[in-house]
Amino acid sequence: MSDRPLSREVVSRNRFSRLFSIGDRNNPGSWAPGLILSEFDPKLPVELAPFSFRRDSNNLPSKLILSTRANLCYPFDGGDSWESSEGLVLPSSLSSSDSGEFGKGKEFLPISWQSLHHDISLVDSEKQPSVIAITDAPQLSNSAGKLSQAIDVIRRRFPASLIWAPGISGPDNCSLLSWLGVDLFDLNRSRLASANGILLSSEGPRDPDPSLSEDSSMDSQINHWTLAIASLRSAIRSGTVRELAERSSLSSPRSVERLRRHDQLLNHNIDASILTSVDNSGRRMRYNSSMSRKDKLVHDWRSRICDLHIPPAHQSEVLVLLPCSATKPYRLSQSHHRFLKNISSNRVHQVMVTSPLGLVPRELEDLWPAAHYDIPVTGDWDVDELDMINSMVTDICRRSNYAYVINHSGIELSIGSAIVKDTRLGTAGSKESLSELSISVSEAVGKLNLQDVSEKKNRIELMKSRSRFIHGTDDWLDGADVSGRLPILSISKNDEQLAKWNPRDGRFAFSKKSLPLLLESGKFPSVSISEGHDWKGDVFPTNIESFVGQIRMGDEVLVTQNEKLIGSARAVAPGWEWPHGPGRLAKARHRL
Repeated sequence: MSDRPLSREVVSRNRFSRLFSIGDRNNPGSWAPGLILSEFDPKLPVELAPFSFRRDSNNLPSKLILSTRANLCYPFDGGDSWESSEGLVLPSSLSSSDSGEFGKGKEFLPISWQSLHHDISLVDSEKQPSVIAITDAPQLSNSAGKLSQAIDVIRRRFPASLIWAPGISGPDNCSLLSWLGVDLFDLNRSRLASANGILLSSEGPRDPDPSLSEDSSMDSQINHWTLAIASLRSAIRSGTVRELAERSSLSSPRSVERLRRHDQLLNHNIDASILTSVDNSGRRMRYNSSMSRKDKLVHDWRSRICDLHIPPAHQSEVLVLLPCSATKPYRLSQSHHRFLKNISSNRVHQVMVTSPLGLVPRELEDLWPAAHYDIPVTGDWDVDELDMINSMVTDICRRSNYAYVINHSGIELSIGSAIVKDTRLGTAGSKESLSELSISVSEAVGKLNLQDVSEKKNRIELMKSRSRFIHGTDDWLDGADVSGRLPILSISKNDEQLAKWNPRDGRFAFSKKSLPLLLESGKFPSVSISEGHDWKGDVFPTNIESFVGQIRMGDEVLVTQNEKLIGSARAVAPGWEWPHGPGRLAKARHRL
């Protein structure tokens, strides 16, 4: 009987960390992240450990056998075992050499640093194994940056596969490995710790505490594994894997290095398809450590503000820098109520100064992650934060060429040729400071002879600025009108509704009428449905012919067939999973 693929579906996503149900979707037999058991391990519940593994070394190269511990492959009528050849793995330092003996397997595929460089069969799009083992993971973990690079390449190339990095996982680093893209773990380190009288906990290796009758037995090791995997699965559901990974990584310099290497790798990659454009789950990004500032989401926001964002057309001459607030979006806070009362003109561009995002323009304060983050507020700024804010302010002033900068942030700034007026006298909300802010705004507007624009024009220009930031174009808004009562606004053209803006969602909800305009702009991602397929459900890998554009989770995706627009869908999977990811990639919204 030929190998049968693993039945799996993504239940929840948090970047590269994904929670899979395995087996029958109506009654899953197990879950991942989870454990792979060896013949030396105690038997554990299948809900915790969906697979078992053994190596047959009677011949070279060794034979590797991975078996399911429940009926996890369609039609769920029995267990499955997948055999593969380990290949002959050279040290990663010899990557320029071609050993000519790579790992082989269909549903269970061994991959090494060597095969990543030389095995041309890996580029075959038809190769989509159920499980991948990084056979030289222990060696890669001791080489600067190689483990992160290998996982990143494999994760993007095989988006539907479960990844296992044998021999390096423990309760102390499983959340970090999951953040990098690993789905399956093993008990090798725990067995070694047990043999040496050490307890491998989520905080790292430590001596058992005799006062509480702790020991280093495998039962104790597994108790810590169970808690760690439960915490990880919960964190994937709640979107807090990054926080969990940061906390756990502090137990080991090597783990901190891996996280930093991973951040560097992602930030040097211009592809932002791992990110989410919208998040309505209610979660908040908690930036409680300096490591959080290196995250791709923060890096992406800063670069888009500095390099891409264009303020509303009528707010290009006077910049007002304001402090942030604990309440998000800022306008709902008491301090910003007072600021808004003392900014009498709609011709000034309000920008909030904050960490770690740097700058948040008023027109973007409802967007993810600007409206959904928390950070400890002490009133003090460290050197890195000050340098980052000064650099960002300099960049946006250079691009927008403001004539006046009214600085109410309390941070000392040095900005090119613009006239800078500091208005903060003591606290930002004091009567003296608010009075100085009001006077300075009036003076700047008066000197430049700026007249307020109508509320109609103000609203449409704000919408255009948002659309440029979110979608890279505002063409679809040409000739449109904005109506309605705040906070929900309707956008229409020729008495036909194009979209709605709801600040609670932080995105445009497009109507059917807008879809031809979106396609015409050429800026929206699109997916082509296979010829002859009757598109009635959502977008799945099985009905995709091709896709174009960088897709973030939550993006509006136009759906075409035979080069004809047939509808739209909303991405539920990030672009790195397209087109071969597991399960549904986008949820249908409109059909034409």
